[in-house]
Amino acid sequence: MSPPRQSTQVAPLAIHVVDPTERSKVPFLRGILTRSLVKAGLSFERAYEVADAIRDEIGGEGEVTTDELKHLVERRLKAANEKSALKRYRGVNEDPKPVRVVDRDGILQPFSKGHLAGSLEICALPAERTFALALGIERHLIKSGVRKIDSLDLVRMMHSHLVEHESAEVARRYVTWRQFVRSDRPLILLVGGTTGCGKSTISSDVAHRLGIVRTQSTDMLREVMRLMIPERILPTLHTSSFNAWEALPTWRGQPARLDTHFEQGYLAQANHVAVGVDGILHRAERERVSLIIEGVHIYPGQQRRLQNRRDSDAVVIPFILAVLKKKRLRNQLQGRGQQITSRRAERYLNYFDSIWQQQSFLLSEADRHDIPIIVNDDPEETVRHVMDQISEAVTERFPNAETDLLDEHADALASD
Repeated sequence: MSPPRQSTQVAPLAIHVVDPTERSKVPFLRGILTRSLVKAGLSFERAYEVADAIRDEIGGEGEVTTDELKHLVERRLKAANEKSALKRYRGVNEDPKPVRVVDRDGILQPFSKGHLAGSLEICALPAERTFALALGIERHLIKSGVRKIDSLDLVRMMHSHLVEHESAEVARRYVTWRQFVRSDRPLILLVGGTTGCGKSTISSDVAHRLGIVRTQSTDMLREVMRLMIPERILPTLHTSSFNAWEALPTWRGQPARLDTHFEQGYLAQANHVAVGVDGILHRAERERVSLIIEGVHIYPGQQRRLQNRRDSDAVVIPFILAVLKKKRLRNQLQGRGQQITSRRAERYLNYFDSIWQQQSFLLSEADRHDIPIIVNDDPEETVRHVMDQISEAVTERFPNAETDLLDEHADALASD
């Protein structure tokens, strides 16, 4: 059998579009040009036909500059008497040059409405409002012909914008947060509360809003410790926090009771997990990264101890989440059991009295240690209260943020 004949057809030469200004080269893609022409008003079929014809026209060249490509498109639209499409195509391709932001290290970064809107999350404004404020800044920059702006000047501009369109308090909160971010000091949130009160949900939401990439659940720490320490050595570690008292040597095999031994069991497990919490917190401080630690094991006494440490400049913010209505907490536990198959609702409901007792103990201890309590009835409202707590704590560390910002700006103008 003779070997199969190999095709002699030569693959078409790849065409690249060269941008002399950016000193870049990208492949010519008919799909991109087609979408641009559709945006200019042509039907998809007609737009693809034009893009295909242009591809054939420049096929033997290998490279074409952005200006040459634009000229080819305009010439073909003009020849086809597509006057309205030609006008819109010119408008589409005559966008103003992008605004660049000079960061603290002198590196140019593209201006981003999304990034700027995200920096307003600490102000606890509705998402649509933060985007509208960021859009207003972008329009002002473009209208003013600004093509490059220092990050500090951008903060000052947003501060003035907030004073004008929101309030002096919102502007103060924004500037204080920006000064904190510039300080490179880590933010540590310690989120406590009983099982099912919404710690994980609220922590994830806050982390997303503030760009905190590290969160740690004490449940996960407990699981790791269980692998390292056998049950015969630390029996209270190998239970749930709400029934750890059953593993106390003095209560094994005894009828279930809710008294001071409940607290002893809970604190025994929490103290075991506290070793892991301390380790994670110390590492976050060494690496200068912000962190959220959430879990039932974050009890008020520990929160106060971690907040009062003198060997760190981290801003540590503790609070306890609470659901004060039994029916609501029960419903949340039922929902949790349905969503996570490994945690069955029946088990939570069987120990509901213990879980409620656990919350009562945590709230009592929070009151004794002066730890803020946030009632989690509505997630949006809860997040707003968390933002308030963060803003107040940061303001204590940066009481002169607004004055410092204006002074720094004045110094920069004087040096210019």
